[in-house]
Amino acid sequence: METELKDLKSQPSQKPPPQPPLQPIVTNDDVPLLKNSETHDSSNRNSNSNSNINSGDNNNLDELEKKFAAYVRHDVYGTMGRGELPLGEKFLLGIALVTLVPVRVVLAMTLLVLYYLICRICTLFSAPNREEEEEENGQEDYAHMGGWRRSVIVQCGRSLSRAMLFVFGFYWIKETYRIPHSTPQGKEEYEEPERPGAIISNHVSYIDILYHMYSSFPSFVAKRSVGKLPLVGLISKCLGCVYVQRESKSSDFKGVSGVVTERVIEAYQNKSAPMMMLFPEGTTTNGDYLLPFKTGAFLSKVPVRPVILRYPYRRFSPAWDSISGVRHVIYLLCQFVNHLEVVRLPIYCPSQQEKDDPKLYASNVRRLMASEGNLIMSDIGLPEKRVYHAALNGLLSQC
Repeated sequence: METELKDLKSQPSQKPPPQPPLQPIVTNDDVPLLKNSETHDSSNRNSNSNSNINSGDNNNLDELEKKFAAYVRHDVYGTMGRGELPLGEKFLLGIALVTLVPVRVVLAMTLLVLYYLICRICTLFSAPNREEEEEENGQEDYAHMGGWRRSVIVQCGRSLSRAMLFVFGFYWIKETYRIPHSTPQGKEEYEEPERPGAIISNHVSYIDILYHMYSSFPSFVAKRSVGKLPLVGLISKCLGCVYVQRESKSSDFKGVSGVVTERVIEAYQNKSAPMMMLFPEGTTTNGDYLLPFKTGAFLSKVPVRPVILRYPYRRFSPAWDSISGVRHVIYLLCQFVNHLEVVRLPIYCPSQQEKDDPKLYASNVRRLMASEGNLIMSDIGLPEKRVYHAALNGLLSQC
């Protein structure tokens, strides 16, 4: 054992071979995934893709506005009232929301409740007018009620409607009576009938109803659900509204059309009967266009009174076209002054050819209103308006 230890001590110690110097190891994490040029190119591609998306949305919006021009808003608040507002407009809007809107809401509700109470008192112990054929369609009204009750309902309705317009900022209304450039053939002087069967008007906003209530207090065609609304339901029955169900595609339409025709003929023949107010376009526009007329208003073959409504504006347009109802009411109440111009045309008496062809009658009245009111005739209608609204909601949801 000792000899082995001596042998180990006697052997020279061998040093391990020198190791080469360690080189820094470069891992994949230290290597840039993209070179500078590649990074710059990718950022350009991202920015280009974003700009392409934005330009694509703008192009789509431009195409929609060209196709559905009758429903496009051109005021400061932009498409659907959701546009980017200038700083000054935001300031005015904020002040109006705090000061003007609460006062107008309280006054408007006071007028509405007051007129409801008047209608409720005047209709106490009185049954609504309801015929057997109309009962199936849910038609009932107090418009055929005579005596002092009817006089109070009409006079208070007209006065409070004008007060409501004043609350909404329509402090003055410009009304003109215009004689058409062309007179009926075979007549050197135009003799106007004493009373038309219906008033025919373009439809721009719900403000139209308030104006016509103030002007002539006529009966309207309304959705069947309106008759069941609190406050407004009783008022609509005092107006003598004819209720329709838009969503229904049954033969009920013929019954409603027959009721409207009978009411128009009755108004023409009986001075004490309520006048009918009809919007033959079937929906609202931006006020610059006139949609095709439905023939239901012209089946009665009696004279009608064309009326043209315009709403000049600087900031917010009172037209109810492609904006939600709540947003529209708020913006309308925030605008201190609103303007309304009315052009009343002479009573239009149909020729024998127009009496035989309601489509021709409707088309000629529409052309006259477009010419006298400087309105652009459009070929689209309510279905296209719904398509436009759906397309706008899709575009705005992507932004």
